[in-house]
Amino acid sequence: MTSNTLLRAARRTFIAGAAALVVGGLAVPSFVTPTVAADGPPSVADLAAGLLGAVVNISTSQTVKGTEGPGAVPMPQLPEGSPFQDFFDDFFKNRGGDKDNGAQKVQSLGSGFVVDAEQGIVVTNNHVIADADDIEVNFSDGVTLKATLVGTDTKTDVALLKVDPKGHKLTAVKFGDSNKMRVGDWVMAIGNPFGLGGTVTVGIVSARNRDINSGPYDDFIQTDAAINRGNSGGPLFNSIGEVIGINTAIISPSGGSIGIGFSIPSQLAAGVVDQLRQFGETRRGWLGVRIQPVTDDIAESLGMATAKGALVAGVIKGGPVDNGTVQAGDVIIKFDGKDIHEMRDLPRVVAESPVGKAVDVLIVRKGVEQTVKVTLGRLEDGEKLAKGEDGSSTDQDKGDKAPPVSTASVLGMTIGELNDETRKKFSIAADVSGVVVTDVTKDSAAAERGIQPGEVITEIAQESVASPKDVMDRIGALKEQGRKNALLMLASKTGELRFVTIRMD
Repeated sequence: MTSNTLLRAARRTFIAGAAALVVGGLAVPSFVTPTVAADGPPSVADLAAGLLGAVVNISTSQTVKGTEGPGAVPMPQLPEGSPFQDFFDDFFKNRGGDKDNGAQKVQSLGSGFVVDAEQGIVVTNNHVIADADDIEVNFSDGVTLKATLVGTDTKTDVALLKVDPKGHKLTAVKFGDSNKMRVGDWVMAIGNPFGLGGTVTVGIVSARNRDINSGPYDDFIQTDAAINRGNSGGPLFNSIGEVIGINTAIISPSGGSIGIGFSIPSQLAAGVVDQLRQFGETRRGWLGVRIQPVTDDIAESLGMATAKGALVAGVIKGGPVDNGTVQAGDVIIKFDGKDIHEMRDLPRVVAESPVGKAVDVLIVRKGVEQTVKVTLGRLEDGEKLAKGEDGSSTDQDKGDKAPPVSTASVLGMTIGELNDETRKKFSIAADVSGVVVTDVTKDSAAAERGIQPGEVITEIAQESVASPKDVMDRIGALKEQGRKNALLMLASKTGELRFVTIRMD
């Protein structure tokens, strides 16, 4: 081989990207050992071995109404000798259950983990044990114990169980700090996918602070560790064996893992677990406001440099701040020392605060930052207040009926009840009825239409309104209908009427 041939061979080797050494004009492969990332251990066997005993399988049974009658699926007619005969016989056998009462037993499987070995306390998802008649906890050593329900929290999908550990030594794990987890950190899930107990999967934290619209406090950890049906309620561990999440949901068109799973962060779950252990229920802080996002347009109209925080759209009548401490139109940007970057941050930090605690709240009011002191009520009391009242769901607690508000902020106006106090303040005639405008935000849609404090909203889209809640509900209904503008009938202080159209976008 000529020297030119050797040179061309060496060049081809270099272009191909292979590491090579040239010795005496010849291309020689380099056998340099590749480096191994220190944070990616070759095995997690030791870690898994120490944790498997604390992870349990949850099996439940529930009595449900039978499937016989209209809408029931009939047994298919199969050819004689069909190989599928046995399969369908097993599937449809006793499908209707007890024909006397039309009931049948349905079983389901999930996962959980022990957090107190001496007391026999087990954590799982609420949806794993919801409506169950019987709950059994199956341990990795083959022991099965009956469980009783300590308490549940539907808002975070957490449930607490108790077993009697007498005569059986349990292994417990502890919660870690999910706030310390970074995207890219290694995590390990252990659970009971498809009934296959003691299954270990490994992945990383794919994302944080995910909102999947499953509840008012969504703040999920996303992971690519394989999570399937049956993993619900199982733990997500960090690299030192602490629980930093409770596996609860997946995105999967096929029903199997595609590498997108979600876990309740331990910082949220641990507080719920502590309250369920202590009280058998949750006791969350309550501010008593209805809130909405701060858009760029709203931020500009309020004189804010950036769109951040939570806009107070209404103050709940009878709530903790129905004393003027916090007002409709205020923007909450910090609560008890915690920054409120966007609307959904506020309900979570308020709920995590103790009932009765006095906290500092940093607000922006008419373009000026100021700190107010607020004593928190109890969210559950606010929910009781909402029951029996008609209205849309609140922003802080999706799905619950909204109690009436004493003041509200809508379309650039602050509105309030027309009572003796407001009539006197604005010199409004006795025969005028409706909802009084107490303030108008500069450069807002209402300001553009010349609406002034002291005017009274009597109708919206030709429907009478008598309270701030009526106004908010009517505007909300128009938006749901896809309407871009709202037609308001306004009364002056002396009762003269005029119509105004305000854009709602």
